[in-house]
Amino acid sequence: MTDRRPLTIRLAAPRGFCAGVDRAIQIVEEALGKWGAPVYVRHEIVHNAHVVSRLEEMGAVFVEELDECPEDRPVIFSAHGVPKSVPAEAQRRNMIFVDATCPLVSKVHVEAERHHREGREIVLIGHAGHPEVIGTMGQLPNDTITLIETVEDVESFEPRDPSNVAFVTQTTLSVDDTADIVAALQARFPGIASPHKEDICYATTNRQDAVKVIGQGADLVLVIGAETSSNSKRLVEVALRAGASRSELIASAENINWDWFEGVDLLGLTAGASAPEDLVQGVINACRERFDVTLDSVETARETVTFKLPRILSEPEKA
Repeated sequence: MTDRRPLTIRLAAPRGFCAGVDRAIQIVEEALGKWGAPVYVRHEIVHNAHVVSRLEEMGAVFVEELDECPEDRPVIFSAHGVPKSVPAEAQRRNMIFVDATCPLVSKVHVEAERHHREGREIVLIGHAGHPEVIGTMGQLPNDTITLIETVEDVESFEPRDPSNVAFVTQTTLSVDDTADIVAALQARFPGIASPHKEDICYATTNRQDAVKVIGQGADLVLVIGAETSSNSKRLVEVALRAGASRSELIASAENINWDWFEGVDLLGLTAGASAPEDLVQGVINACRERFDVTLDSVETARETVTFKLPRILSEPEKA
């Protein structure tokens, strides 16, 4: 076919897997190698159905709660983090467990505990119901953290002592939205204690920065990621704010509605932090079947972060 019309794909870099997701997936793979199948995983290890189904084929069993796991098989806690009650219950049942919580989420947990120890009332900026938010709030006794989702929530928040407040944030939020909420908190509570280092993780920030570039002037931006993935949904919003005419979240090339491409000359393409690269290549290949594609890679940052695996995976088994 020679009459295919031209399409420029502006490909965001960085995109896709971050170090925390990479580590979490490796933990499941290493656990299967060490203990054999089945290995149980509490909640999706990362929010991506393709990743989950591949690990299921290898012998991982995904459950929502610990009481669905037998005591004689290892269990892994997802990258999003869990309330303290979960490992405590696993210990009580003498289970082998591996915590795959992203170290950057663990940093938020440590900060929240420090503020609580120092007597501050804590605000968590995040999305209700997200497993990371449930895990962070579950680090402390009930009613010691207040969830704030919007600038309006800031206005209605009434702390016991306005001079003794601290905030932490979910790691996968929109950088710009969060800045607005933080500004509102600081305006209402000038002495509010903030994180030593920003809680929104480097990968979330980097992917949003890249989308701000590829979104400028784009007729359409496709973000590969899951409906349950907070960081992926934020990328859709960021693309529209950056000037894209349209932005859509897709799970893979199979979910593309090709009607979206009517009048599209410039396509922006990226993937959320839990989406594997083969899905990106699948979209590029699907476009090549229909258009005369020119690929333009836009790199806004280079990522070199890696995280160590938990020691339990390399320790010899006790006799």
